Amino acid sequence: MAQKRLTVYYDGACPTCVRDRANYEKLAGKQGAEVEWFDITGKEQQLCQLGIDPKKALRELHVRDEQQQLHVEMDAYILLMQRVWLLKPLAWFIGLPFIRPWLSRLYHKMVSERLERTGRG
Repeated sequence: MAQKRLTVYYDGACPTCVRDRANYEKLAGKQGAEVEWFDITGKEQQLCQLGIDPKKALRELHVRDEQQQLHVEMDAYILLMQRVWLLKPLAWFIGLPFIRPWLSRLYHKMVSERLERTGRG
């Protein structure tokens, strides 16, 4: 039975984010069709209408599940990775209580540096 569609809100102006999307789609294969990709670039008003803070969306991955619940940051990554059998072990690993906080800090540091470097911070 096919899983229902997820919507991933990603920064299409970020080369790393675009590359990560392509890598995910490659690993996901047919399962990748169950993911809708929404480029947040220049769509602040649409994001607000969807109940998403555009500034937060720029700094943290957001994924809306099939029940329309919004998942952010590490929860979003875990949900997305659990859909692909090759990534399931990684999803489990980043969810570990002693890994998750450390990875979250690293993630925010990297995103802040990227946004500063591109003049969007």
